[in-house]
Amino acid sequence: MNRSAVPTDRLNISAVILAGGRARRMGGVDKGLALLNGRPLVAWVLERIAPQVDELFISANRNFDQYRLFGHPALPDVSPDFQGPLAGLLRGMTESAHPLILSVPCDTPFLPGDLVGRLSVALEESGADIAIPVCGGQIHRAVCLCRCSLLPGLENFLAQGGRRVGEWQSMLRRVEVPFNDEQAFLNLNTADELTRLGAR
Repeated sequence: MNRSAVPTDRLNISAVILAGGRARRMGGVDKGLALLNGRPLVAWVLERIAPQVDELFISANRNFDQYRLFGHPALPDVSPDFQGPLAGLLRGMTESAHPLILSVPCDTPFLPGDLVGRLSVALEESGADIAIPVCGGQIHRAVCLCRCSLLPGLENFLAQGGRRVGEWQSMLRRVEVPFNDEQAFLNLNTADELTRLGAR
């Protein structure tokens, strides 16, 4: 999308693309660097998200030099034991210069061009802690916009052994934001899915 489609009076927002997982279902290949039609998945996500935010990080735990070539900081988790997507969000919060941060997985190449605008409006109007998209009856928990003031609570959740995104989000004041395009939230978990989509 172009910037004219983004509300000009919105709060400044950071984003973190989550590419720090083990990608077991992708055969251990670094998922963010897996190719869809000749382009790394992370490049597809960057193309969608970068115009919508003011600051962007890539959460990664390997291949840092390759990720830095995309022009944004590549941030490892604070803990080296692959604590999951919440660890990537936590690291993004620690680095964010802004009060809100968007979290998106690296395997969702078709995210909506108005994702940030719609989530931020819902967040501010509701006074919630976190805004989460819902589409086709499915809650897309790994895609969320939340307040960086949640950092201490998230840090404590992880320190106590919490890992599940849904469990952490259930503890927060949250608003679910409806979207209509199910393709926009398609996530790719296996090499076969990448191949089939590329062929289409």
